[in-house]
Amino acid sequence: MPASAPSSAASAGTLYVVSTPIGNLGDFSRRGIETLSSAQLIVAEDTRHSKRLLDHHGIQTAVSSYHEHNEAKETPRLVARLIAGDSIALISDAGTPLLSDPGSRLVAAAVEAGVRVVPIPG
Repeated sequence: MPASAPSSAASAGTLYVVSTPIGNLGDFSRRGIETLSSAQLIVAEDTRHSKRLLDHHGIQTAVSSYHEHNEAKETPRLVARLIAGDSIALISDAGTPLLSDPGSRLVAAAVEAGVRVVPIPG
């Protein structure tokens, strides 16, 4: 975390940017499964698509939709949860979020708010 982060960052949660399997659901990393299982919320581009991955691995964390049509409205709400101490995992339909999916706005807002952002490779 940068030295210039606000003092409230010490009690803030963490935004995890979690890579997901591109093809075979069994290719998901143990660390990715543990992160999604322990987060307070998972934000996903397409919750229907993500549900298959979560069900396959027995992950029962709440899931919220986050895509190009709602990210302007959802970003402040999610950052408020992060500042309040929640841990949130950002996933895409396949691969690493941010490469060709929504999510960059959330990551930028989290960094600006002094929230820790942690990548979880797949």
